Amino acid sequence: MDSSAKVTLFEDIFEVGNLNPDGKKFEKVNRLVAIGTTFECDLLLDINCEIYNIREGEKVTLVLASTLHLDGSPADHFSFQPNSSEPTLADNYEYVMHGRVFDMTYKKDNVVVIAASFGGLLMRLTGDQRHLANILPDMRLYLLLKKD
Repeated sequence: MDSSAKVTLFEDIFEVGNLNPDGKKFEKVNRLVAIGTTFECDLLLDINCEIYNIREGEKVTLVLASTLHLDGSPADHFSFQPNSSEPTLADNYEYVMHGRVFDMTYKKDNVVVIAASFGGLLMRLTGDQRHLANILPDMRLYLLLKKD
């Protein structure tokens, strides 16, 4: 088994369809709307555009993970103290956030809507429960992005 498979809760490639659909609300934040290419999940995600810029039409790989440790050992979720001699899942990505699931709503036809906050930057991920079953209410998690 791949070591990253132990820590990965969800992974897909998303194509960004729209930026700031309701207008730009904050100077340093873009809200992107994207659709997953494999699992066809809908994603609404706030990112800090001052440090990571994504444009309409670009594809990004999004991973939700329970820990950054490649061996799957749990993260303490209260502090991150990188050890340069020990590789982490973050080494493979360009943009990383830490947050918490604050709402899960189950809809008809086995659809679940997951809402998470990453220090005020919000994510709403909507898709089939089968693909999002590893994400639990009130869970702390990492969101990792890289452009494809």
